[in-house]
Amino acid sequence: MDKKNTFLGAFFIIAAFASIYLGPKFFPAPAAPPAAVREAVAQQTANTPAPAATTPAATSAATQTVTSGAPQAAFAATSVEHAGASVTTLQNDFIAVRFTDFGGAISDIAFKKYPVAQGRPDPFVFNELHADPMLALAEFPGLDRGTRYEVVSHTASEIVFRAVLDGRLEVTRRYVLPPSTGPQTDPYQLRHETTFRNLTAQTAPPLRVALALGTAAPVNALDYGLQLTTGYATADTKKFIARGDLQGGGFMTNFGVGSREPLPNITSPGPIVWATVKNQFFASILTPDEPAASLITRRVKLLTALPDTDNNAYGVTGLAQFELKAIAPSASTTLAANFYVGPKEYKRLANSDVFKADQDKVMDYGRFFGWASQLLTLLMNWMHSLVPNWGVAIILTTLSLKILFIPATISSMRSMKRMAKLQPELAAMKEKYKDNPQKMNQATMALFKERKVNPVGGCLPQLLTMPFFIGFYSMLQSTAELRYAPFFGWVHDLSAPDTLLHLGGIPLNILPLLLGVTMVFQMRLTPTSPTMDQTQATMMKFMPVIFTLFCYNLPAALALYSTTNGLFTIAQTIIINRMKDPAIGPVAVANALSGKPVKNVTPKKK
Repeated sequence: MDKKNTFLGAFFIIAAFASIYLGPKFFPAPAAPPAAVREAVAQQTANTPAPAATTPAATSAATQTVTSGAPQAAFAATSVEHAGASVTTLQNDFIAVRFTDFGGAISDIAFKKYPVAQGRPDPFVFNELHADPMLALAEFPGLDRGTRYEVVSHTASEIVFRAVLDGRLEVTRRYVLPPSTGPQTDPYQLRHETTFRNLTAQTAPPLRVALALGTAAPVNALDYGLQLTTGYATADTKKFIARGDLQGGGFMTNFGVGSREPLPNITSPGPIVWATVKNQFFASILTPDEPAASLITRRVKLLTALPDTDNNAYGVTGLAQFELKAIAPSASTTLAANFYVGPKEYKRLANSDVFKADQDKVMDYGRFFGWASQLLTLLMNWMHSLVPNWGVAIILTTLSLKILFIPATISSMRSMKRMAKLQPELAAMKEKYKDNPQKMNQATMALFKERKVNPVGGCLPQLLTMPFFIGFYSMLQSTAELRYAPFFGWVHDLSAPDTLLHLGGIPLNILPLLLGVTMVFQMRLTPTSPTMDQTQATMMKFMPVIFTLFCYNLPAALALYSTTNGLFTIAQTIIINRMKDPAIGPVAVANALSGKPVKNVTPKKK
């Protein structure tokens, strides 16, 4: 048995140690410099024809740029535009929106409050690499991204495009930029209206129109796209579709689950109240005035310079499909929607004065413990309003949770201590009644009843805390506020591992190591279960090592939360262990073994 236990322990340690090298593929560090991706983008862009140059005299309303905010140079020259495309930029204090006249749509949006990389002044650009401009009429020949629209008007906050299809159908596309501040508005949410007018004397047939929601691409060289998803909400459900759902293959295909080959698309039926495309920290959300008929999700290759086998070359895109009714002669119909493109901030998306259709569910905190994540997000934001350091806010939120559950924790640990003290008696009963399980159960339950020990008392209180700690874990993985947020010292980005230096190519991450040390102390202070066998006990000894290495490449925010939780638990356990419990005498054991009623078992003081 000892050799078997040693083998199991060595196996788990080797497997966990391997996670240091394989971990980034499954738990990417989202804040690493995006050099590899940008080099591939630059190479791809270099092979794309540049827009035709224009002279100042030839500049018209269609090519003017509103420059009330950040300069145009803030945009990285990596978006592939049609040759000769004219780009118009509208800006407020939070976003800079680039409109292209090809498709009369949004080429991309820069977030002025969120840098593309730590220490760089240029902003992160959503839809920088894309299958279609956002809100383009996808798969509509004559009106899609290949069609050049005329800019009929534009101001500092509004732009209107126009195109005519075969002299039969006039399409007007209007966009309104939100103000930086104001009631019942959000600076990241635009208003859009597409109006179709029948120019003929005959009734125009029904139209099927698909609006592009944008493309979510890997944000850096170490982003393997685990959180590149689309999503949608109906009146009854909310569902998210990951890029991996379309790439095919995988272990489960050996059992007939899923497809071995990549899927061209996944169509989700409506009526759809809102639809989204998102990465780890940012999202586009379309909320139409009238529900969409369906959502089409596609996996698209964005970087042709990378091989087809490299998932870093792929993004995910979504199309919201609408079914428009027949249009009478000289009549028109309008497809209108609010379009949010910005950070995944729960406090912002939960603002019911602006967002009316539960867009906060875009955070995707989970079906069962999402409510806990929502409460903890609000609590963490409140803590941050008191102490403007997100690391300190995480610590204070963690401590608040621990303090809230002190009564449950005390009850649980006392129950475990009492169970540990009964271990000799339980072992004696097991030996005496090894041939009579029914008798052993009766004697055991009688002993538990007299000693006032609940055999599951050590577990139930802990179950009460699980939704909050799981919710906290889920919340910290996709909170945009933590992106490039420093804590102190070497922890300069809470959304990435806290790498201090590299030793032989292996990163030295301090917080996960501190987490492992706290786990070792916790195990030494916590009473062991009397029912745990030798194999289980051996595996538990290896758990700190396994868990530390498994979490080694997770974001510093998660390691900080777990370490703070462990340190508080150690202090709490030391205090609880010093609390005196009533002494336990041998009378109950003798009575239980003899089958007599179990009476008072506490020895009297002399």
